[in-house]
Amino acid sequence: MKTFFSTIFLLIASQVVVAQGTQLLRQPTISDTHVVFVYANDLWKAPITGGDAIRLTTNEGYESAPHFSFNNQWIAFSAQYDGNTDVYVIPATGGEPKRLTWHPSADIVQGWTPDGKVLFRSSRNAHPTQTNTFYTVDAAGNFPQQLGVPRAAYGEVSPSGTHVAYTPITGWDEEWRNYRGGQAMPIWIVNLQTMDLKRTPQNDAERHLQPIWLNEDVYYLSERDYASNIWKYSPSSGEEQQVTFHKKFDVKSLDANANRIIYEQGGYLHLLNPATGEANQLNINVTGDMNYARPRWENVAGNQLRNPSLSPNGKRAAFEHRGEIFTLPKEEGSWRNITNSPGVADRAPAWSATGNKLAWFNDSSGEYQLQIANQMGEIEKTIAVPTKTFYFRPVWSPDGNKLAYTDTDYNILITDVLLGTTKVIDSDLYAHPSREMNPTWSPDSKWVTYVKQLPSHFKAVMIANVNTNETLQVTNGLADSVSPVFDQSGEMIYF
Repeated sequence: MKTFFSTIFLLIASQVVVAQGTQLLRQPTISDTHVVFVYANDLWKAPITGGDAIRLTTNEGYESAPHFSFNNQWIAFSAQYDGNTDVYVIPATGGEPKRLTWHPSADIVQGWTPDGKVLFRSSRNAHPTQTNTFYTVDAAGNFPQQLGVPRAAYGEVSPSGTHVAYTPITGWDEEWRNYRGGQAMPIWIVNLQTMDLKRTPQNDAERHLQPIWLNEDVYYLSERDYASNIWKYSPSSGEEQQVTFHKKFDVKSLDANANRIIYEQGGYLHLLNPATGEANQLNINVTGDMNYARPRWENVAGNQLRNPSLSPNGKRAAFEHRGEIFTLPKEEGSWRNITNSPGVADRAPAWSATGNKLAWFNDSSGEYQLQIANQMGEIEKTIAVPTKTFYFRPVWSPDGNKLAYTDTDYNILITDVLLGTTKVIDSDLYAHPSREMNPTWSPDSKWVTYVKQLPSHFKAVMIANVNTNETLQVTNGLADSVSPVFDQSGEMIYF
């Protein structure tokens, strides 16, 4: 297997504007004087007022879920240091991580108890109706003890130690915005002495996530107003109140000290005063060696090649690998890196029907555009695409004049390679996990066939005339129909 030399750039907005600080700061926790957060899978610490961050961990394994202890002296977190995700602690000033758990199940830190034990989630005693639950472990690393609630996923123990607020189950996709299905749970608040239960109100079956405590009130995330914001619930009075009102970017995670809340939103950390409702974005600068961004040798292993495209004569194939486009011979000949563009994402190569051209998506301009090149990679044309979004595999028309592809908003687009123009010919009615609609061409290059969801959510086979924009449904919709293709005559569609 051949190797190539490629510069790997960190594709994150690090210090885009100095006044704004570094973005992609995740999972913050807060003490009286500092915030600790995850950045580039390491833990970093910065003053509570912002400023320059220092790195607390450097191990190759991922660190996640940091939490300050109640006395601000320790930081507990989960890490993959020894091939498994376990609980570790370090002094708040930094130091050697101490491992506290050893079970092969993943142990995910949730916080601390007032008596100085680490609270974590684990599936170590799971069975079909009870997956995760909470455990505590002391700083000496003695055998963990179950907290006492039968099933729990995300939550914290109150500062008084008398209650726990949590969600009973994990969600399989936390990024599913405005999810309203069976995994949309309220916050459960349990008295650990009497086991009495209260739940946060759900007005529209929305999800409540990541509860924290502040002054015996519970703060959590809810999408009731269709963006994830912070809400407050008082177990004593039953009153509920919305605290933040972000519209564009969701609040992702939060933590609290005795009088402030730190939360992640829009890639930045924000400090919230719950008494006034005032929130300020922290200006935190992260600088480090980031050695994974340095130029290095990478092995083009077969299991890392993506988006294959076979040439018409079957003698070569094009692949995408780590932002480069390669062509490889079936038997005789040499492999070629036809893009050789470190720092640029070249994606989804497609061979034309005659084999003399290749097309792919390229983001060298800052947004994706179509590149048209000969088989040696010499660029013949660059075509701008209409919207700033993500695009999937282009497919050449048999006559070599057009390209069909889909975008992340469930549109089917046709680009005229000769004119450089692009139009949308159809859009799906509903979102679905596979965003590609996979258009395929008729032999005469006048039609594409694809599937589209109906109001019943069954998929129907469609055809569209790329010249007139006429669309027709060709299956009756009484059954799910997928994967349509024209036969060589263009008279029949198989699906």
